[in-house]
Amino acid sequence: ADQLRIVTGARGDHYQVPNDSEAQVAGIRDVDRERDVFLNFSWARSLNSSWQLTASPFYHFNRADYLGGYLGSEVEGGPIVPRNQRDSGYAGGQVVLSALTRNNNAKVGFYGFYQHDTALFGVRATDGSGLSLQQRGRLTGDFQAGFLEDQIKPTSWLTLTGGIRLTRFHGAFGETAASPRAGASIRVPYLNWVLRGFYGRYYQPPPLSTVSGPLLELALSQGFDFLPLHGERNEEHQFGLTLPIQKWMIDIDYFRTVAKHAFDHEALGNSNIFFPLTIERTRVRGLEVMLRSPRFLGRGQVSLAYSRQRVEGQGAVSGGLTDFSPGGDYFFLDHDQRHTLNVGFNVLLPRHSYAAGNVRYGSGFLDGEGPAHLPGNKTVDLSLGKTFGENWSVAIHALNVANRRFLLDNSETFGGTHYADPRQIYVELRYRFHY
Repeated sequence: ADQLRIVTGARGDHYQVPNDSEAQVAGIRDVDRERDVFLNFSWARSLNSSWQLTASPFYHFNRADYLGGYLGSEVEGGPIVPRNQRDSGYAGGQVVLSALTRNNNAKVGFYGFYQHDTALFGVRATDGSGLSLQQRGRLTGDFQAGFLEDQIKPTSWLTLTGGIRLTRFHGAFGETAASPRAGASIRVPYLNWVLRGFYGRYYQPPPLSTVSGPLLELALSQGFDFLPLHGERNEEHQFGLTLPIQKWMIDIDYFRTVAKHAFDHEALGNSNIFFPLTIERTRVRGLEVMLRSPRFLGRGQVSLAYSRQRVEGQGAVSGGLTDFSPGGDYFFLDHDQRHTLNVGFNVLLPRHSYAAGNVRYGSGFLDGEGPAHLPGNKTVDLSLGKTFGENWSVAIHALNVANRRFLLDNSETFGGTHYADPRQIYVELRYRFHY
């Protein structure tokens, strides 16, 4: 009647932040060090054949330490050397009571956590001005959410879903939100086509982030200020159709999401340090088409996914670091890409081995401030793998096989400059324990 699970992990990463040729010659050598530790415990208690109670406490610690490096001497026009370290600790849990019957799949539960952040931020000028600023802050916050949802099947061809989530967040200030959700799917008899529709609201709490002390004084002297960050509130509409045709599966989906206080970020120069900010209003509209084949000769399968989207913002920055620039009509956001296409395949080979690949095409993200977009790009990924007995498996993966280098994003608004990753090859070895 009882099941106990413990999942724990620890990770350490060391990144050399990539340079363009200009930054390399200038002597910039930024690095990013990250640490992550988590412990999740879960107790599932079967009350009877239909009811189950699950309690899941957890703890999570994360550190991101960005160290600006500079090998050059102080000269006029020298770069700003940044330092940013953030430690975040979360302790919380979730309790869910669920009921699964012939016609219902219902859940009621609570989720919450307490968060403590310690942040160190500093900048040092190398232009001979002697400018050097540093601040340390300690921030706390807590989050609670209660939810109720149910999936009802009154008939074999009709499924109804509905629920509500009540959320409370407290950080620099407090916010509450009610998020209702409702959906329905209809399976057409004989044809087995499935029509579906969904409406939902979502609330995402803001990050614990602020600017104070000498850094705020510098921002004020330059005509900037740091406004409080409010939570993001989304409203989503979605309509879809699934068509099984001769063992092929076609799925068509249209969605429209409108967000108030949408989260984004402002890069510090061309570094990997970002200030969180919110945009007054955004909207995302998209049409997605997915195609999946049956297995040919019991071995090979192909799939296709196409997306056409528009990602737009409106208004000024409503939270975070801002210069109070007025907002007007809708404008394209930096991650607006009109066409995205993925074509993949996987083949089962003799002697418990396989081959898989994927071709990705993007029509190009926004070019600078737009409205023009960057040129299109495509990459190819390949994988080969083999299993040995019941426990061992080995695989080799190659991303961007042709080592295509192209400018991915050069947004002048929020995102900074990004180039596509070069060819990456890694080997994976797995052992499956018996339990």
